[in-house]
Amino acid sequence: MSAVIAELNALVLGLFIITTIAMTVARQIGACMQLFIVQSLLLAASAFLLGASPVSWHLIALGCVTLASKVVVIPWVIRALVPGEVHQRRELSQTIDVPAALLISLGLTLIGYAFALHLMRSAPSLSPGNLAMGIAGLLVGLFLLAVRIEAVPQLLGILAMENGAFLAGIAVAPDFPLIAELAIAFDVPLLAFIVALLARTAYRRMGTTEVGGLSALRERVH
Repeated sequence: MSAVIAELNALVLGLFIITTIAMTVARQIGACMQLFIVQSLLLAASAFLLGASPVSWHLIALGCVTLASKVVVIPWVIRALVPGEVHQRRELSQTIDVPAALLISLGLTLIGYAFALHLMRSAPSLSPGNLAMGIAGLLVGLFLLAVRIEAVPQLLGILAMENGAFLAGIAVAPDFPLIAELAIAFDVPLLAFIVALLARTAYRRMGTTEVGGLSALRERVH
């Protein structure tokens, strides 16, 4: 890898973890969605950069799959199914306040970085930046999933975890089989479709998208 590509990739990785942390403190679904799109663009950019020198068609294919499924299809599915008034709400429900969420996210980033350093001692050939920021993104996405109590932000937390896992996967196994990439291209948008459909139904019947209200929704349906 050339020095220029390495520096560009380092910049992309820094922006990736910043957008992931920002998702934990965003107060609107629309803002979370925009941050997820930017995060997915950065994931694709890292795949393209690492696949450029030396040329790896697997990484280039991964970047294309990411652009198509996470930058185009998933946001379109969520915007099409979730009512517009949900996107326009000013405040999202969250179990902890913003300063605490920010501090915990930073702590999880440091834990992910330390864990990546431990792994790199046993496998020096791994790409250090992608592995560290991928593990950190996975942990912060898990935290996002835990602190949000509404369906769409929780879905975005799952997708952020998946982005982090893929960023780390680029370092661990850069030559992904094409069948895995195609499977993800179909499975992840399907997950977004199901959760967005449930969120729309819950909002229309109960006026909220909180996950805790889905049990009440099930009782009403029965």
